[in-house]
Amino acid sequence: MNELDAWIVAACTELGLQPGEVKAKAILDVARDVAHQVTRPGAPVSAYLMGVAVGRGADPSDVAARLSALALSWPKPDAGPAQQDAGRNDVRPALQDAERTDAGPAARDAERDGDTEPIS
Repeated sequence: MNELDAWIVAACTELGLQPGEVKAKAILDVARDVAHQVTRPGAPVSAYLMGVAVGRGADPSDVAARLSALALSWPKPDAGPAQQDAGRNDVRPALQDAERTDAGPAARDAERDGDTEPIS
C-alpha cells in the first residue's frame, strides 16, 4: 500500500467513510486539470466542490468529467479575445491590462495564483 492509499484509509476511517468509495484517480485528474488550466488554488476548491456534489447524490464519474471538461475549456489569461470567449459563457471576467505583467506567462500565472515565485 502506498502513502496515498494509506492516507485514504486513515482519513476514511476518521470520517466514517468507506475507502473503496473514494475515486482518488478522478479527484487527482480534476485537481491536475484545474491547477494547470485555471489556477492552482482552484484544485483543492474543485475537489471540495466535487465532494459536495457527490454528497448531494451526483455521480462521481459525471462530476469529475464535467469539472475536467470545464477546466480544459477555460481560457488562459494571456489568450486573445476570441479564445477567451470560446467554450464558456463569460463565467470569469478576463484580466484587465493593468493586472498583467510583462514578465511572461509563468509570472502572470504566479501573480494570478498569489504565489511569490513562479514554478518552472
